[in-house]
Amino acid sequence: QVQLVESGGGSVQAGGSLRLSCIISGHKTPHYCMAWFRQAPGKQREGVASIDSNGDTKYVESVKGRFTISKDNGNNTLYLQMNSLKPEDTGMYYCAADPGRVWFGSPFIVATRNYWGQGTQVTVSS
Repeated sequence: QVQLVESGGGSVQAGGSLRLSCIISGHKTPHYCMAWFRQAPGKQREGVASIDSNGDTKYVESVKGRFTISKDNGNNTLYLQMNSLKPEDTGMYYCAADPGRVWFGSPFIVATRNYWGQGTQVTVSS
């Protein structure tokens, strides 16, 4: 049973930074594509950043230059470094994972992701 556990959320002022972590366990293959999503109150869940098993990354336009996704394969951990945070970055942040070396289709489609964590809350005040 694959499990994803996020941590690192919190409350910061605009311009601040946070680093989110997501530990994956219970997996039988060493190759996973992983992504971060977020969901603001009253809005749909949206993709933020993704990384495939080869380390290739993608970002949604609104976070380019501010967020960095990375992973530590030895520790089975996915990270999201978030700098220059804005109030519109507020939301519940989720990590998602699909087995495989590369994504099949867009990594930011919610309905096609295999595994999800429970989320960690990020609140950015102005």
